[in-house]
Amino acid sequence: MSEIVAPTRTPAFEARLKKRYAAEQRFKFAGLAAVLFSVAVLAFLLVTMTINGIGGFQRVEIEVKLDLAATGLSFDPAGMDEAHAAQSLEMQSLPLIVESAVESSVGSEAASEIGADAWRTIASRIYSDPALIKQGETSFWLPVSPDLAAGLAGEGTPEMQALAAKLSQQGVLQERFDSGFLSRSDATDPQQVGIWGALKGSMLTMMVTLALAFPIGVLAALYLEEYAPKNRWTDLIEVSINNLAAVPSIIFGLLGLAVFLGMFPSWRSAPLIGGMTLALMTMPVIVISGRNAIKAVPPSIRDGALAIGASPVQVVFHHVLPLALPGILTGTIIGMARALGETAPLLMIGMRAFVASPPDSLTSPATVLPVQIFLWSDEIDRGFVERTSAAIIVLLLFLLVMNGLAIYLRNRFEKKW
Repeated sequence: MSEIVAPTRTPAFEARLKKRYAAEQRFKFAGLAAVLFSVAVLAFLLVTMTINGIGGFQRVEIEVKLDLAATGLSFDPAGMDEAHAAQSLEMQSLPLIVESAVESSVGSEAASEIGADAWRTIASRIYSDPALIKQGETSFWLPVSPDLAAGLAGEGTPEMQALAAKLSQQGVLQERFDSGFLSRSDATDPQQVGIWGALKGSMLTMMVTLALAFPIGVLAALYLEEYAPKNRWTDLIEVSINNLAAVPSIIFGLLGLAVFLGMFPSWRSAPLIGGMTLALMTMPVIVISGRNAIKAVPPSIRDGALAIGASPVQVVFHHVLPLALPGILTGTIIGMARALGETAPLLMIGMRAFVASPPDSLTSPATVLPVQIFLWSDEIDRGFVERTSAAIIVLLLFLLVMNGLAIYLRNRFEKKW
């Protein structure tokens, strides 16, 4: 038997080996640098949005003292919602009472800079706590005009800056947290705007999108992967689905404008139309990810189920689909996240309308968060700039909550084999 000779490590071999090791180290460094750069960009984005958006959750308010017991107002909240309560108090001259109280508290010059709907803040307080109507002197913080708010920020006319500085030194003019920003709808005054109308519109639109895109996309993926014959027609369908996933979103907006609004012209800017339009855009992504997830299920799962007597339909829905569901949900997360941030297709179907009240149904006029951010960013008033950053924070939080729920469901249904 001949003796086994170890391979000779020549200088040329050592040089090539050293070069390969160096290339591997460079690749690891490049990958680590890419990850760190991505994390740094994300952190910069979040920190910038947070710093700019903090002011959006605040508004400039002035303290006014009002003796409601001496005004002679009467209020019975029984069987009355907030809107009718405000109307009842308005008929009893609450706006004039508030105007007189402001003038006596802070002077006529400052009273002229009170927000036009400041009395509604007091009406809301009375509706929430009817006992206020019988109390003595009570302090209320009321929103001021955009000019006075700009003066407190060191902008605007010198007169407004001087008035704001004077009231601020007296302690009656402050920038306070605006809890109503999350409960009000759009307005022309940056001191009175809120995000609830757009947020509710986004929720309703995403519900319609998910209800249509997810089941249709999953069933289409199951059919193409498990039942469809392999011929030129299915090849054409597959190519078409792949192309639809790359079509610009505004094309789907044009399709929604031509088809859905052509069929239902009275539902312009409704969440139902917006949801159907975004469902068309999201469906190809769900179909592609669903097919890949179904294809990844081992053939032994199907063979084992058939061997113990399961029908083909039972194999698909009892064995293949549960195992492929985590992968399908991953594609759904990506598609829904893209749909949540879309603006162009919704602009095409009219969801850029000024909506002063939240939608109460799927067919009510509404707008969505990305469109609301787009509209506010086009305003000149500095107050809208801060509100825009605050709305972006709300949109990011909504996206994180939605994706977190989807990831939880994906992990909940994940099965290992």
